[in-house]
Amino acid sequence: MYCNYCGKVIQDDASHCAYCGKRIGGIVSRKRLVRPRSGRKIAGVCLGVAEYFDLDVTLVRVVWLIVALLPPTIGLLAYLIAWIVMPEEPEPVSAPLAERAPNV
Repeated sequence: MYCNYCGKVIQDDASHCAYCGKRIGGIVSRKRLVRPRSGRKIAGVCLGVAEYFDLDVTLVRVVWLIVALLPPTIGLLAYLIAWIVMPEEPEPVSAPLAERAPNV
């Protein structure tokens, strides 16, 4: 495989060029910890954590409820902080339709 920036030969499984340091190819982006807009019960914190760690959302909700009901209520405080700190999932934006030119 060749680097698209400097043209040197690099390994086929490389994610960065060893010569110029540029990122190579279509690297899969990291998942973001966000509160989804659909499927949430209260604020979407448990659903966001479940999607980020690829867990069942029911398991995350039950564990968070158990921790929230323990005497120091650290779970409740953590939920409120996560509600404030975690960004909401961006709204999907549809592309505007291109206007067609009249046929002449």
